Amino acid sequence: MNNIEASNSLPKTPRDLAPLLLVPALALIMLPLVASFPTWLTLTIAGLAMGMMIFIMASGLTLVFGLMDVLNFGHGAFVAVGAYAATMVLIPLKSWLEIDSLGMNLAVLGLAMFVAMLVTAIIGWAFERLIIMPVYGQHLKQILITMGGMIVAEQLLGVIWGAEQIPLPLPESLRGAIFIGDAAVEKYRLIAVVVGLSVFAAMFLILNRSKLGLLIRAGVENGEMVEALGYRIRRLFVAVFAAGSALAGLGGVMWGLYKETLTTTMGSEIMVMVFIVVIIGGLGSVGGCFIGALLMALVSNYAGFLLPKFALISNIVLMMAILLWRPAGLYSVGRRGA
Repeated sequence: MNNIEASNSLPKTPRDLAPLLLVPALALIMLPLVASFPTWLTLTIAGLAMGMMIFIMASGLTLVFGLMDVLNFGHGAFVAVGAYAATMVLIPLKSWLEIDSLGMNLAVLGLAMFVAMLVTAIIGWAFERLIIMPVYGQHLKQILITMGGMIVAEQLLGVIWGAEQIPLPLPESLRGAIFIGDAAVEKYRLIAVVVGLSVFAAMFLILNRSKLGLLIRAGVENGEMVEALGYRIRRLFVAVFAAGSALAGLGGVMWGLYKETLTTTMGSEIMVMVFIVVIIGGLGSVGGCFIGALLMALVSNYAGFLLPKFALISNIVLMMAILLWRPAGLYSVGRRGA
């Protein structure tokens, strides 16, 4: 009884709310600087949509690092493979995308996203078994071998699909914009916000409110104990790597539709932004990755409107400012609330 009372009397660690205030604070500070509410709203929603797409791609990387301690510099390959795999659905069903029917267009996109996630999950499973497993705990070898894997993947994409750009136009019903007052908001960006929020909510619930998430987090802390309880923790980690690869594939599809074109080097081109987001958020923190992606996209959008030349270095400046404030990122894996 005394032990229960003593445990109940222990002070609770206060939740770290400061990073959560950064996104709304940034948006409110920019409102008087932009000086036009419709323009500010357009820039803000566009930035949130871009941030969601970056988060989807970065979440897989931060998930793999945070739970498996794997530095996967080949993560961009899964982004590109996912985008190209989606063309196996989008190109044959192109006529369906040209019909102005939201339900039909979303059904085709949903199928394309499913195929992209399935293909990248299978490749991710094989990549972990063949490439990553021999170099667990060896970060330098992980960096070298995964970078090599990304180069090989880009060359294979060129062999299979050709080196030329592949156009990837938006479905007919997602073209154009809707008006919120005088503010024009692109329809596809609203879809990106919904998908990004859904991915974040699913990851949060699985990792923090499910038995699977409990087993994964327990395996990170003490894998031998989890194995002694009869759970195959190595299989769980393989599943985590496959899930991270699938998220990269999903992000690749959405980014390709956002750019409306595909190139074999799109994965390596996006990796700079992805790594900046992971570093800003705190290595291994899904919540920090989410906030970091939104911050980076909003800063880039606002800077592009107010100071176009500064926009070229805004990502680096943001990362420097965050790390000067918190050297471990917004939420390191040791922080409560990460």
